[in-house]
Amino acid sequence: MTALLYVLLAIVLAVAIWQIASILNLKSAIATEKDNNTQGILFVAFGVFFYGLMVFSFWKYSVILLPEAASVEGERFDNLYLITMLLILFVQAITQFILFFFAFKYRGIKGRKALFYADSHKLEMIWTIIPSVVLAGLVLYGLSVWNDVMDTSDAENPLIVEVYAKQFQWEARYAGDDNELGLANVRNIKGINTMGVDMTDKNALDDVPVRELRLPKGRKVIFKFRSQDVLHSAYMPHFRAQMNCVPGMVTQFAFTPKLTTEEMRANEKTIAKVDGINKIRAEKGEDAYEFDYLLLCNKICGSSHYNMQMKIIVEEEAQFNSWLKDQKTMAQVVQ
Repeated sequence: MTALLYVLLAIVLAVAIWQIASILNLKSAIATEKDNNTQGILFVAFGVFFYGLMVFSFWKYSVILLPEAASVEGERFDNLYLITMLLILFVQAITQFILFFFAFKYRGIKGRKALFYADSHKLEMIWTIIPSVVLAGLVLYGLSVWNDVMDTSDAENPLIVEVYAKQFQWEARYAGDDNELGLANVRNIKGINTMGVDMTDKNALDDVPVRELRLPKGRKVIFKFRSQDVLHSAYMPHFRAQMNCVPGMVTQFAFTPKLTTEEMRANEKTIAKVDGINKIRAEKGEDAYEFDYLLLCNKICGSSHYNMQMKIIVEEEAQFNSWLKDQKTMAQVVQ
């Protein structure tokens, strides 16, 4: 496939050079009707190639798309994305067809004169009002989705988790039995207290620090994000969640996991994607890959940005509660 792309690129460059050379030689030349016919046919041929390539890309590379959303809120993001893309593809298909078709239909022919339009209030109204209404609808729908996702006021017994970013790793802590995180500040970082938790705050004593995220299926999780050094971005693609981690402030995002890690591993699209990855890895002599949810950094935060990730395990709530109960609290770790 890579070789084919190189060949296509070489052909495009050759055609571009040929066209530039032709333009430079047109200073004293006049395009004939034959030239116009040739250019019109070439434009139609390119249009057919353009649509064919688009259809092929959808068919060939759809496997690299993410499987279904692993969070309840992610379903709404997917619906918003689908509606937006369908509108874009619909408009693109019509406008591109008109472009290619008109270039051929209204090519220069002897005796034909172009019609000059000074202005048209009707056309101006059409292509101003319709896009404005459509875009306004998308914006309002997007705001509705965003507000519903960000509003956690009605969440029943949510899990509170702090995600702490620094070059180049993630740390996390769970709110303890009081379900309230203790205060933290970078000035408190000392020894094994790498997140800067304020140990004089009684709410911090039962917090649970971890290096691996585990989340309960079906329970709302409210994430609090902090950064120790530079701007990072907490990105959990399968949950359709992303939020910047900003030094000096706390940002927030929430979602409800709906598929455990094992359930996502059994998803048909996930299986197809993993099979494709393992085929490539086998050719390189590398070990087989097994799917896991990941927390990634989606900001270029430095030289090891690519390696900044944390494993996420989603499991049934009973399993999660059992695991969390076995973890040491901040008071036990720092003592």
